[in-house]
Amino acid sequence: MVQHRACLVALCLAIGGTPAAAASKTAAVGGWKPTEVPREEPQPPVVADPIYGAFDEGKYQEAKTLAEAAAAKGDGPANTLLGQMYEQGLGVPQDLGKAAEWYAKGAAVGDVHSLFSLGVMLAEARGVKRDKKRAADFFELAAAKNHAVAMYNLAIIYVEGFARPQDVAKAAELMEKAANFDYAPAQYDLAAFYREGSGVPRDIAKAAFWLGKAAEAGLPNAELEYGLMLFNGKGIPKNEKAGLDFIRRSAEKGNPVAQNRLARAYAYGAGVEPNIISAVKWHLLSREAGVTDFSLDQYLSRTTDDERAKAEKEAADWEQSMAALLQ
Repeated sequence: MVQHRACLVALCLAIGGTPAAAASKTAAVGGWKPTEVPREEPQPPVVADPIYGAFDEGKYQEAKTLAEAAAAKGDGPANTLLGQMYEQGLGVPQDLGKAAEWYAKGAAVGDVHSLFSLGVMLAEARGVKRDKKRAADFFELAAAKNHAVAMYNLAIIYVEGFARPQDVAKAAELMEKAANFDYAPAQYDLAAFYREGSGVPRDIAKAAFWLGKAAEAGLPNAELEYGLMLFNGKGIPKNEKAGLDFIRRSAEKGNPVAQNRLARAYAYGAGVEPNIISAVKWHLLSREAGVTDFSLDQYLSRTTDDERAKAEKEAADWEQSMAALLQ
């Protein structure tokens, strides 16, 4: 695979200084691997109501029978549904080869979801032999039908240049199209294109706009980076309160860098009333995740046993709540 420097770079803005290992690592536009192909959450395609109704109710055998009859008449979504059933093992034994066959049939009649899914299977060598060039071809066909994730994947391919000639300007164009379809990862990566001037003229205001869209969609890294932009007034009017709100959202989702920044805010009263317990809680969580911060370690050493015990309990409670969400 041709290696290419990622268009996204670490954002090193900090609240109260930069801890040793707290640079915000963004999800790279480069470094795309077949196993990292962004996927949509599995959703049954829109097919005839009786088929969809049976599938939605978990009546997979009935859905399969109805879908096979519809597929025999050239119904594209029915082929896609059968592909998904075999890919996920829903009502049938999981069989990636058969899944690929059904997706190929759906692609042959132009179904956008089959085109995309077959591209993913070719990229990941799932049920078929890996073929990056054909995967790119199917992503391109799906992108032409306004499939946002296919546009995103194709943009990554143009950045890397492994199945298409390397063309960062083309990648930026596709990324913006996907972003305009409200695909949050594309909005997040497009912000980096504008921040770095990669494939587009450098424009910090546009970078802030797209980063804000991704943050509003709930991407933790975007929430952190947009929060820092707001807090510091970089490329956008300064708003410490709104910035901290976004940083807090990211921290609550487990982003250790956001947790570190939130700890600093509470420790030094940056945009919020100082709070020893909250500062120590978030510092302990971020440190446990590997973010080192000597100044906060010193801050911690000056707390009382009672303050530390309360903070440790709050940190433990937060970890338990996160573990419960993952079950």
